[in-house]
Amino acid sequence: MAWLFLFLAGLTEIGWAIALKYSHGFTRLFPSVIAITVMVLSFFLLAHSLKSIPIGTAYAVWTGIGIMGTVILGIFLFNEPVNFSRLLFLSFILIGIVGLKITQ
Repeated sequence: MAWLFLFLAGLTEIGWAIALKYSHGFTRLFPSVIAITVMVLSFFLLAHSLKSIPIGTAYAVWTGIGIMGTVILGIFLFNEPVNFSRLLFLSFILIGIVGLKITQ
């Protein structure tokens, strides 16, 4: 169950990061409220996962999921650049996430 909480925490991290972009520095009310709400949910889920997953592993997986999802959505939603180097380094993050899960 802790890994499910951690996975959901990573997904909600993506959500608050994207909402933060849409909030334009907290100058738009609706995206700002969404960003803060999803941020709190992300921390809550992360905290629950920490009951049985070591902090180093949980934090790395949480941020790794957030990084990967945010970069991928940034490419599709905000036309951010996509090139071999970005994809290569994203694959390193994915390898790290999988490696931490396997060695847990």
